[in-house]
Amino acid sequence: MIEKINIKYIRWILLLFLLGGIVYFKHSPVAGEVYAQAIYPFLSTILSKLSSLFPFSIGDCLIYGSIIGIFFYWIYVILKRKSKRTALFRVTEYLIWIYVWFYWTWGLNYFRQDFYTRMDIPRVSYSAEVFQKFLTAYTDSLNAFFVSVEQIDKELVDDEVKKGYASIADHFHLPIPADFLHSKPMLIPSLMSGTGVLGYIGPFFIEYNLNPNLLPVQYPFTYAHEMAHVLGITSEAEANLYGFKVCSRSQVPEIRFSAYFALFPYVMNNAYSLLSKEEFARWEETLLPEVKALYNQKNQYWQALYNPLIGELQHIAYNWYLKQNNIPSGQKNYSEVIALLIALSQS
Repeated sequence: MIEKINIKYIRWILLLFLLGGIVYFKHSPVAGEVYAQAIYPFLSTILSKLSSLFPFSIGDCLIYGSIIGIFFYWIYVILKRKSKRTALFRVTEYLIWIYVWFYWTWGLNYFRQDFYTRMDIPRVSYSAEVFQKFLTAYTDSLNAFFVSVEQIDKELVDDEVKKGYASIADHFHLPIPADFLHSKPMLIPSLMSGTGVLGYIGPFFIEYNLNPNLLPVQYPFTYAHEMAHVLGITSEAEANLYGFKVCSRSQVPEIRFSAYFALFPYVMNNAYSLLSKEEFARWEETLLPEVKALYNQKNQYWQALYNPLIGELQHIAYNWYLKQNNIPSGQKNYSEVIALLIALSQS
């Protein structure tokens, strides 16, 4: 009895200590940077090395298994007429441990110093001249690098992305991806396709999961984007930046074009917001017809897989999640990659 009481108290003392640490890191960007540079690399190496032993996503198994397990546990409690208060207490404690696990293994990266502080560059205010210069250069490259991507060599993508990150690691203060890191397919891709999700980080075991339904032209950039999350980058804009930098530097035409094509929706959103209707129409006319056709084909492809109900629920939930984790712009953060690229070009 004494041993059970001691174990219970030790467990709760440890839990309170870990929760207190989360609160501290959340309110101190400097401490968050210490976590990102010193603690996370150590934890991520251990967890990703462990998860690399399995060909499937063990993080997905944990999430879906927890949902199913809690559901059947409540069925058991109801049928056996067990104490609902005790059951609620146990489920709550389990979820708190999951919360702690998430933040200590990856989530505290949300509270590190922002990109501009880490790179020591100023934010750039909007300038019509600067944006037009960026837009022209981007469009010229998008058109020039167009290539029809019928299939993609996934092993080649893995090699190119890792080499790409190794080449920019020093400049952007990033760790170099370990050789044992490899992407994994989502456990339930049909569900993720229904929400429009192309890939995501598995934070519990530091895995990066890609949607098997990805079009070949989307695969390289999505791979590089999710790799950025594995390296401790939580900002979607910053992950887009590194995905673009890595893929656009590749000498493999399909990988290079994937970078420019992936940026196209964000460039178009910015152009639509910042240009007049006449200017936007003139810009559209400069786009290669093949690029516009491919963009429409991609949209039609994913629209056929999209489920409006679960897609909207996912959008609301993820938007809220990002805002609660130091990304005040929510899902609009993806498009902020353009501001990062312009700021870098001006530094």
